[in-house]
Amino acid sequence: MTLTQHGRHCDDLVAALTAFRRSCPRVHRWGAELAGRLGGGARLLVAGNGGSAAQAQHLTAELVGRYRDDRPPFSALALHADTSSTTAIANDYGVQEVFARQTCAHGRPGDVLMLLSTSGASANLLSAAAEARRIGMSVWALTGPAPNPLEAACDEAVCVDAPVSATVQELHLVAVHMLCEAFDQACEEGATRSGHRPGAQEAVEEGAL
Repeated sequence: MTLTQHGRHCDDLVAALTAFRRSCPRVHRWGAELAGRLGGGARLLVAGNGGSAAQAQHLTAELVGRYRDDRPPFSALALHADTSSTTAIANDYGVQEVFARQTCAHGRPGDVLMLLSTSGASANLLSAAAEARRIGMSVWALTGPAPNPLEAACDEAVCVDAPVSATVQELHLVAVHMLCEAFDQACEEGATRSGHRPGAQEAVEEGAL
């Protein structure tokens, strides 16, 4: 890649980021809503293919671990991370079912399924979306340019208008971090209202009782 091409990549990113700013309120609302749901015992299931799988797993790591400040862990599962299940399902039922079958196994009404796709056309994600809606889960998606099939199959979607997959994935990471920021903010506000915010050690001790 030449220096000119690198510059074009940055220009594409800046242009896409400018348009993406319109999605900020929705991403912030997702984070706040997710904090309420997971805090009430719901679960987040996440899936993607290839680079989007890495982005999806990044999100679950931030929720089970922490984003910035210490807080209790929350239930978030990256469906593609279970290699034994995904390969067994692909072998026995076909690649299209690798996420739908796991969604059926782990999902419950009130849970959230979040799907990441630069194309918005991955058959295995579309199958998972259909299964999640059948169960009574909410389905959110981060995709590439709209319109696309995944956007239509979900309850809500943030669609990144960018010419190449790399730029779409870069802004998906921005969305993941924004969502985590809003999630932690909502958790902090909830703890402030209740007048109690357990730290990590206290949470461990409470769990041991």
